[in-house]
Amino acid sequence: QDFADSIYQMVAQKFQELTDNFTSMHARHKALASIVMTKGLDIRQAQVIVLSSGTKCINGEYINDQGLAVNDCHAEIVARRAFLHFLYSQLELHLSKRREDWERSIFVRLKEGGYRLRENILFHLYVSTSPCGDARLNSPYEITTDLNSSKHIVRKYRGHLRTKIESGEGTIPVRCHNAAQTWDGVLLGEQLITMSCTDKIARWNILGLQGALLSSFIEPMYLHSIIVGSLYHTGHLSRVMSHRIEDIGQLPASYRRNQLLLSGVSHADARQPGKSPGFSVNWIVGNTDLEVINATTGKRTCGSPSRLCKHMFFARWAKLHGKLSTRIASHGDVPSVYSEAKLVAQTYQSVKQQLFKAFQKAGLGTWVKKPPEQDQFLLTV
Repeated sequence: QDFADSIYQMVAQKFQELTDNFTSMHARHKALASIVMTKGLDIRQAQVIVLSSGTKCINGEYINDQGLAVNDCHAEIVARRAFLHFLYSQLELHLSKRREDWERSIFVRLKEGGYRLRENILFHLYVSTSPCGDARLNSPYEITTDLNSSKHIVRKYRGHLRTKIESGEGTIPVRCHNAAQTWDGVLLGEQLITMSCTDKIARWNILGLQGALLSSFIEPMYLHSIIVGSLYHTGHLSRVMSHRIEDIGQLPASYRRNQLLLSGVSHADARQPGKSPGFSVNWIVGNTDLEVINATTGKRTCGSPSRLCKHMFFARWAKLHGKLSTRIASHGDVPSVYSEAKLVAQTYQSVKQQLFKAFQKAGLGTWVKKPPEQDQFLLTV
């Protein structure tokens, strides 16, 4: 508990610093998330790595086929994207000729190829409120009188995969059996469907935080703990994070069913009244600026792409690919299409399919994917 409270204090202090003592208009938020890095569980060496806010997703009409928009601006999802930015920077240190740069990196190079996290480095996710989806739905503070009448519905869908509603708030159980959305459907006004934060975090607990691209270079990386500010219920949270997919079966080397430590905060901030702001902010250690994304368009308020968009990551990945040691024996040229670059990490892709099958087998629904056209863009230099 002391550890969780200290993490919360650090995050609150950092946010205060970044928003000029909460006076900046960008201090307004309904959800705040952060990833904190520690050496072992030594709080004195803890460091806030990324910080983000936000509760909204992109509007379907702004869906982008060049990888220039961020689809999901919920705080914990933005925190994880900001964390990817941090991981790229840590790998880029290995491009340096200077030894002290490699020594500053959280990664060490492996003889057999690729990189691994240094011993004893742990990552903790702080979220100011229970992640949307099944974890939030069943948290005790949300059960009000009107919910009692619909309790059987909640029970029927307990553990079910849930999706966010475009430009709205809250989540609904996955309905469709055909889990592919179509590009023209979305552009003609079908609601764009995005998986809930609860489900995405459950996915990170099997696949790791690093995603498909970085799996070419690094072993899967898992969170050590999640600390939740409000609307918190440990039983539900652990059930949702790990017990739903108990029969996922054997996982390949370096992948695991990650068991998180879960904790609440002794004195959380009261949630801010009023409507949710339409923007999301992100900050990354080593960068002085707070970036602001318009959640509806998925781009920065000035209209240019965010540093967290797919295109930016793909460009960084391609640059590293020719120069860094990889875990995967590379066959020929670097793929020029984003969707193909993601397929390079074959083990990652097969574990992802294994996870989706486990959800289906448990009767929890089908993972809904974005239209495939979204990932078929070329790298433009």
